[in-house]
Amino acid sequence: MSGQKVVTPSADHIAQAIKSTKDSGLPPVHLWNPPFCGDLDIQILRDGTWIHEGRPINRPKMVQLFSSILKREDDKFFLVTPVEKVGITVEDAPFVALDVDSTGEGSDLVLTFTTHVGDQVVAGADNPIRLAEGAEPTPYVLVRAGLEARIDRKSFYRMVELGVHHDGWFGVWSAGAFFGLMPSAQVEG
Repeated sequence: MSGQKVVTPSADHIAQAIKSTKDSGLPPVHLWNPPFCGDLDIQILRDGTWIHEGRPINRPKMVQLFSSILKREDDKFFLVTPVEKVGITVEDAPFVALDVDSTGEGSDLVLTFTTHVGDQVVAGADNPIRLAEGAEPTPYVLVRAGLEARIDRKSFYRMVELGVHHDGWFGVWSAGAFFGLMPSAQVEG
């Protein structure tokens, strides 16, 4: 070794690195491509709980900080700073949409979702809503750069109450885009 200090990735080290680069808003993680430094024992559960070394991270500001440097590449998730990239595990989606506000009506409807980490996103062409089929259909909204929020049950029900039939589909409008949730025949039948 040539006297270089080898830093083992840790949650505290990542937090310090990002605090020193963050001004306001979200960091430009899409511009950062540092070397992969290994995996951290961090997991985001389906309900949005962040787990570090088997214990929940109970500091909301820490979770918000980590969520601001989250990056998705293919089907893998990373925390990224300008100098390091560490892998984490995401059980379902990294965010949970806990609330939805609506303004307007019909095709002028605008749906704004708020996530468990305080992000707000307007569903529309750039932030689509999708319904994943499975044992129980699960709704998602794209938050940013391939990162989705699972829409919680109460928000989904509120969204469905605003639904309309359009071109053979039952779904919702938001910001000028229509999101078909299921064929109209399934709703009417």
